Amino acid sequence: MAKQWSEGHSASILCVSASSGPEGLLASGAEGGEVTIWGQDGGIIGRLTLPGEEDITSVMFSPAGPTQLFVSHGDTVSVLDPKNLKGPVEDFQGAGEEEINALALNETSSALAVADDSGTVRVLEVPGGKVCRTLRRHTNICSSVAFRPHRPNNLVSVGLDMQVMLWGLQKTRPLWTINLQDVAEEDSHQQRPGQLFNPPLAHCVSVSSCGNMLGCAAEDGRVHLMRIGSGSKLEQHGAIKAHSQGASQAHFVSFLSHPYWLVTGGNDSHVALWDLSKHPVVSPEGTTPTTAPQRRKGKVKRKDQTLDKSKLKEEAKVEDEASAKEEEESGPKLSISHGDKVNWLCPVVLKGEPNVIVADQSANLTVYPLSQP
Repeated sequence: MAKQWSEGHSASILCVSASSGPEGLLASGAEGGEVTIWGQDGGIIGRLTLPGEEDITSVMFSPAGPTQLFVSHGDTVSVLDPKNLKGPVEDFQGAGEEEINALALNETSSALAVADDSGTVRVLEVPGGKVCRTLRRHTNICSSVAFRPHRPNNLVSVGLDMQVMLWGLQKTRPLWTINLQDVAEEDSHQQRPGQLFNPPLAHCVSVSSCGNMLGCAAEDGRVHLMRIGSGSKLEQHGAIKAHSQGASQAHFVSFLSHPYWLVTGGNDSHVALWDLSKHPVVSPEGTTPTTAPQRRKGKVKRKDQTLDKSKLKEEAKVEDEASAKEEEESGPKLSISHGDKVNWLCPVVLKGEPNVIVADQSANLTVYPLSQP
């Protein structure tokens, strides 16, 4: 049963974050510089409007504890005390070269990554806010960044240039880059004639709690999946067709039965929960390839042609049945028609129960239970 958390904001909510502390505080940021702190029951603990009233584009609790909340507005990152919302404890002005879109903290909260409209990713030392790395490779807006768990020097960034990049912070060039446009073109043979797809502009990236899977929500409605192997190499990539319009959000859920549960949201006003544990990118061993094996070219002897045709028909039938079964198995385990475009998703445990908090075009938050089938 969905619940509404209201009266925390007067404008559209753009971002949400959950703290790892025992009190389980939550924070939301909205247009016009509004920041609100919530309790586990949806009660409002504190509210603040930051000077300048610029949109709050990202909020993030420190993984090291709930005493620090990082919020981005304009080109500035402000550090707040969520239990004492009187104003910024510290401001990192000019943290972004242009307006900041996303923040990420490593597990020790010693490094803060800042992605901005210029396509630049800056890594700041915490505390202090000194810039220790400037990563310039994106040719358009950098929309999202995430550190890899268990790899504090590995950072992934995605952007509206359709690029996904994995960085080792010892260097200022990426370890590898994948262009989602190229991946989409490889998959175009599956397209029906006359069917058009939006370009795969990358909106949001998430890393599984085990650190080896990336999920990237893109404008083509897909969530692109990448598996990272030893030596931080890209081992395999693929995708799920998650939404009928652009996918705006994708977040791995760390508190369910395994690390490969993913919650997604899109411009089609739907929210979905996926079990990716059997997806070929996650678990390649023992899975059936989705494409038919290539047959050897060459002349077929005339006397075998009839036999071959019937054999091919039988193979095609088996293949169709297998792909229909696979589609059914690979669909979402939970699908929610939310009724409004999704701005942000935040998977969270509330009073011991798994939930997802949805921010949309409104000034309210909606809480849905993530009941596992």
